[in-house]
Amino acid sequence: MKTEFQYIRMEKIADKPKTSVWEVQNKTGEYSIGIIKWNPGWRQYCFFPDNEIVFSKGCLEDICSFIAELRTSKQPGEQE
Repeated sequence: MKTEFQYIRMEKIADKPKTSVWEVQNKTGEYSIGIIKWNPGWRQYCFFPDNEIVFSKGCLEDICSFIAELRTSKQPGEQE
């Protein structure tokens, strides 16, 4: 699974029984811009941005691409 992009990187910060939690970091300043985690109300992974963060089209496309990969990848605790 790709976790490095041009301006951002994804770092796994927690494994839940069936899902995982990922921090989205800015590569230049190495600070958190939000997290990606399972949203039970929407029954899918969602991006939860930190306050006052501005995103370019490219960064949003990278986040969407990563979430799409999470949807198709095997998660911890899943049977093969």
